[in-house]
Amino acid sequence: MISKLEKYLSTNKYLLMEGALGERLKREYQLTFDEHVAMASLVYSDKGRDALRELWNGYLAIAREYNVPFLATTPTRRANKERVRDSGYTEDIIADNVNFLKTIADSYSNMLIGGLMGCKGDAYTGDGELGLEASRDFHIWQVEKFKDAGVDFLYAGIMPMLPEAVGMAQAMSESGLPYIISFTIKDNGKIIDGVNINDAIEIIDSVVDIPPVCYMTNCVHPRIVAKALQQPFNQTVTVKQRFLGIQANTSPLSYEELDNSADLKTSDPDQWAVDINNLEEQYRMKIFGGCCGTDNIYMSKMVSLLSK
Repeated sequence: MISKLEKYLSTNKYLLMEGALGERLKREYQLTFDEHVAMASLVYSDKGRDALRELWNGYLAIAREYNVPFLATTPTRRANKERVRDSGYTEDIIADNVNFLKTIADSYSNMLIGGLMGCKGDAYTGDGELGLEASRDFHIWQVEKFKDAGVDFLYAGIMPMLPEAVGMAQAMSESGLPYIISFTIKDNGKIIDGVNINDAIEIIDSVVDIPPVCYMTNCVHPRIVAKALQQPFNQTVTVKQRFLGIQANTSPLSYEELDNSADLKTSDPDQWAVDINNLEEQYRMKIFGGCCGTDNIYMSKMVSLLSK
């Protein structure tokens, strides 16, 4: 049976994914995150819940205005089984985050909830990566927690290394839930470990029983993605049909230049929206959201242009 996510992709010009959460929560709300599970702990404080609700409702209002499906993911990228154990929180933290996001989704019938997962190590360097088999065994815990909590889809964010991405995809495939794999990519057209986008997609698709609904990238500027897709080895049918989305940040700087930067790097929101729209026009990408630097202004300008 076709999932809602697949139905939305096949029947809409584009889908809207949420914009920045983490850096806005720090910058605008002065919130601090748990050292182990990061933003996942915010559902246990009034201030955290209020801030999350305000941000999600702001993005949701844009989706509602333009009548487009809205995708939001739980802030649980760091809430893997080891980090949850070390944090002192219970395993219910996954369900508690899902249930809180469901209170937002209740107000919009075209909203889907994604269970956000991430690599075990560093998403920008690949340090601490897991091998294929270890990855499947490690990530299946979180997959099962999300399935039990009733998410609409699973989302692997900023995956830098192919072996761990393959293992996570296998764990997600076993759940029977629709899922998306999102890579950490560079302007050379490759993920961090040097595998190009086309090959990464073909390898994952070939070793899982249920392939991802599509592939994406996040925490990267749209101009960097355009350069990556212009590489000859990514000018393939596979990439054109399977690489369908971006959660874009607002700085065209590389990961190395941005990592641990003391201040927020941003580009003009109008030009950023144009850069996003170019990805839709040139590469027929269909899922668009924001990452670091984005807010309601950036997202509104993007959606306005995409809807023309």
